[in-house]
Amino acid sequence: MIDIGNRIRQLRTKNQLTLEELASRTELSKGFLSQLERNLTAPSLQTLEDITEALGTTMSRFFAEEKDEQVVFTPEDAFIDEQDGYTVHWIVPNAQKNEMEPVILELEPGRESMKILPHEGEEIGYVLNGRAVLVQTSDRKGTLVRKGDTFYIKGEEEHWLENRSKNKAVILWITTPPAF
Repeated sequence: MIDIGNRIRQLRTKNQLTLEELASRTELSKGFLSQLERNLTAPSLQTLEDITEALGTTMSRFFAEEKDEQVVFTPEDAFIDEQDGYTVHWIVPNAQKNEMEPVILELEPGRESMKILPHEGEEIGYVLNGRAVLVQTSDRKGTLVRKGDTFYIKGEEEHWLENRSKNKAVILWITTPPAF
C-alpha cells in the first residue's frame, strides 16, 4: 500500500518546491499540505488530483508501485522541515512505514524541539555538535548531553530537547516506532 503523504513529500522535494510554493499552486494551505505529508489527514480524490497535477504527474503514475526498495539515501533524498527555532531533516524518506524513524535535529540557541508525546517505544539520540538538555515532564531541570554523548530513553512520558547554550546543537534522533 502506498504512503500518500510521503509520496507527496518525495515528489515535492524532487521538484524542489517548498510547502508554500505547492500551496500556492494548488490553492491549499501550507498547514493542510504539511498535515497531508505527515499522514495526519487524508485528501479527497479531487484534492489529490490537483496536487499530482501541480507536482507534474498523473494519478496513475502517483500510485505506481516502486519496484526496488532503496537502502542507501543521499542528502538529495532528505526532506527538510524548518520550524521556529529548529530544523528537522528526515534523512530516510518514507521512514514512517518502518520500525524506526531517524532524523537530524538542528536546534537553535535558546530554543526547544518539538515535544514528543508519550508513546510505546524507545528513542536514542547522538549529539553530533553542540549541546542540549533532554527534558522530561518528570524532570524539568533536564539532563545535559554534549557533543559525542548518547541518550537512550523510553517514550513513557512527554519529552523534548532544549538548547540552553549560545551555539546551535545538532542531534541524530531515532525513534521507534516513528514519532516525528
